[in-house]
Parts: sequence; structure tokens; C-alpha cells
Amino acid sequence: MSALLRAVALVLGVLAVGLVLAQGAPRNDDGTFRNNYPHATTSFGDFLRWQSERSDVPEPAGGWRTPTATPDLAALRGPAKTPSVTWIGHATVLLRLGGLNILVDPIFSARASPVAFAGPKRIAPLPIDIADLPPIDVVLITHNHYDHLDEASIRRLAATPAGSPRFVVPLGVKAWFDDIGIGRVDEVDWWQDVRVGAAAITFVPVQHWSRRNLLDRDRTLWGGWSIAAGGLRVVHLGDTGYSNDLRDIGERLGPFDLALIPIGAYSPRWFMQPKHLDVDDAIQARADLRARRAIGIHWGTFPMADDPPDEPPKILARERERAGLAQDAFDVMMIGETRPIEETNETKRRPDANAAATSAR
Repeated sequence: MSALLRAVALVLGVLAVGLVLAQGAPRNDDGTFRNNYPHATTSFGDFLRWQSERSDVPEPAGGWRTPTATPDLAALRGPAKTPSVTWIGHATVLLRLGGLNILVDPIFSARASPVAFAGPKRIAPLPIDIADLPPIDVVLITHNHYDHLDEASIRRLAATPAGSPRFVVPLGVKAWFDDIGIGRVDEVDWWQDVRVGAAAITFVPVQHWSRRNLLDRDRTLWGGWSIAAGGLRVVHLGDTGYSNDLRDIGERLGPFDLALIPIGAYSPRWFMQPKHLDVDDAIQARADLRARRAIGIHWGTFPMADDPPDEPPKILARERERAGLAQDAFDVMMIGETRPIEETNETKRRPDANAAATSAR
């Protein structure tokens, strides 16, 4: 092949990659969504096998030891003095960035379930209720599973005295909000962004799935959220298995000042690997995302799988040391704890959030 033809092929290849990134989530012939990268899949039969083989994780005599903090509710309800992250439990976090209060995957209910009498039950006390929150500007939903999209919590947020926040959701999920009479909902595809105040919020692809009932598997999209505001960049992965999507996010929107990475509900590995990270995967995800700092979420709140709910931080401490990472490079928080999201010299040299969002389109 001549040098000219090789150059043309290279340009076409680059353009093809760009088109793949820009065109949003791929779909199957029946209209359901699918992940970007080939991977092992599990079936309903595999789920039944897991359920038939599993036994309850024995709870220690003193109960599960998920560390909790007593939040400063007055400070939380007041104006944000510095950018911060508050872990409310599971995948629910409050981000205070760029003058905005951003809530991700809110679940304030006692169970992660469609019913109040069964399903995974909260094992750590709820540290912050909806009435304790500052006025929420925007709520981000990563996907429609019950531990990430909780109807009772959404209804309460929409009915707050300060008025309903703006909800930003994956493709297909707006219809669920319509059915329960909630407006102010934006629906987005992968790599699409919305502007809320000074923040550029981009929906990013991860490897997962969706289901709300027996008939709607993958009828709605799933993903994570990248938030650029006040010169800072934060990414929340929701639920994900390990895939090259994480590298794509890092290359396109990173580096990140903070990555919120799920580290729990990973066992048994033969069943959970395509859909949930374990700690080793999460450490690699931090590197792929080019995150300066990571916080492990999605553990210690609801027993979701066969790993003990308080096990992930113990494994993280061991594997972090093995990987040569400092504790603040990948840590966990106490439920109810608030930590600042710190600026660095690199952060201060970055373009503002609007410029970052424009380049991400």
C-alpha cells in the first residue's frame, strides 16, 4: 500500500471511531439497547442458577460494620463554601459544584425493591433524609434498576417545598416519569450533554443493562455521568462491568478530579463480572478514567450479592497497597460523610466547564 493510501486509511479509521463515539448507544433489531463492546452475558437461567446455589451471607454477631458519620445538617443545608461530595449510601451522592446541588441515583427508602415488604433492606441507618438536603437543582439517574431509580424518593424530591428539581435521565426513562406525573425531565443518549447553570453534564457509556419488570429488559438505556463545573471534573459510573468504555471516557472527557466508582455486589464472579466491577477492576477503572482521586461507592448499604456488604473496603486497602497507590488516590467514605473536592494546579489551568463541554461534543 502506498503512503498516500495508508494516510487515507488512517484518516478514515479515525473518522469511523469518531462516528462510533458520536452516534450514541447501539440498538438490536428489536429496538433494545446493547453495550458497545462484546462481552460475556448472563441469562435469566443463569440468574435462577445463582439463586438456587446461593446461601445467605452470614451476618456477624454485631451486625455489618459500615462506618457512618454524623452529618452537619446545618452546613449541608446552607450555601456551599467549597466544592464537595457527600456519600448518602449505595450509589446516592450529593455533589456541590459550580454553585449547584446535584443529586445522583437517589434512594432514601428502607428497601431497594418494588415493594416495601421484601427485597434488599438497608443495613446502615439513613444519615440524611430528603428534608435535610439543600435545594436540589438537578437529579441524575444512571439507569432504571430499583437500587438506582426509587419511585418513593423521586416522588418526594419532586414535591419538595423549594420546587421540583430538574431530572436528567437515560433514553427511555422519561416515560416512567410521565407515568407518575413528574415533569422537568430531560432524556439523553450516550455522549449527549445538558447544561444546568454553569455545569456541563454528559451521559457516558458503561457496560451494564436495564430492567424494571419481566418484559422490559434493555428497553431503556444505562450509563454514567460526567460533570464539569467550576473548573472541576467528576464522573459517577452508576453500575458497570469492566470494558473499554472506561478508557473511552477517560480519553474523551478526562482527566477527572474525582471518580465515583462502584466496588460492591461483585460475587459470584461467574455471574456478576459482566455487570459489576470488583475491586481489581475498579482500580483499573480509575487508571482508565485518568482520575486523580477515586471514591468507592455501591457497597455497605444494601446486601445485593454474595459478597459481604462490608468486604469491599478491606480488599481495596490490600489491593491499593499492592498497586502502589496512596490512600487518597482511591479511598472510601463513611455513609453521611462530606469531603471537599480539591482543586489542583492542573485544575486551575483548565478551560472552564463550557469549553470542556464544547470539546466533548
